[in-house]
Amino acid sequence: MKQSQSLVTKFFAPRTLLVSALLLGAALAVPRYAHAAALEQFKSFVSSTQAARGEFTQQLVKVESGNTKVSNKSTGTFTFARPGKFIWTYQKPYEQLLQADGDKLYIYDKDLNQVTIKKLGDALGSSPAAILFGSNDLEKNFTLKEAGSKNGLEWLEATPKAKDTTFDHIGIGLRNGVPEAMELRDSFGQISLLTFTKFEKNPPMPANQFKFVVPKGADVFQ
Repeated sequence: MKQSQSLVTKFFAPRTLLVSALLLGAALAVPRYAHAAALEQFKSFVSSTQAARGEFTQQLVKVESGNTKVSNKSTGTFTFARPGKFIWTYQKPYEQLLQADGDKLYIYDKDLNQVTIKKLGDALGSSPAAILFGSNDLEKNFTLKEAGSKNGLEWLEATPKAKDTTFDHIGIGLRNGVPEAMELRDSFGQISLLTFTKFEKNPPMPANQFKFVVPKGADVFQ
């Protein structure tokens, strides 16, 4: 199975298998946040960022019998608009598209020329994706607390309040007012790591930015 696809089936799925793992931000220079606590930076980011776009890298870390194994990197681009609209595109090593219009989630595998359509529903609420794509009311679904400094970042720990989520803990590393790193820890001891670069806040977007068009000849499953 493709690495990106296996992570995709975890990320948006607190109660149902919906989609992938994303996240590890990159920063815009906002000097007044340089030494602010993580929670202050995070709340400012959420309240001031209605849309964004940029690039990401993603890795999966497994610890087995005391040995740490790190997967090859997946890379791609992202665009989002709150709440619940996004385009998450894997470019390497495999091409795959995850797109949501606020109502439905579309997963397109280019190699298979196959589209899977799912109802977005409430799945975004207590998933890691909500941190980027969800509403501003994050404390409804997560318990947030300071987690100290590490590697030059101020860290925040977000613990889902729902008991049936895929991820147990979500670490968010911030600097200069935006997320620069995230660690998604699941109940199997795996950690999904993502990084954002070229992070652009609130860029202009066309009205039909998130409208999904089924590629010609693609098989569609619902």
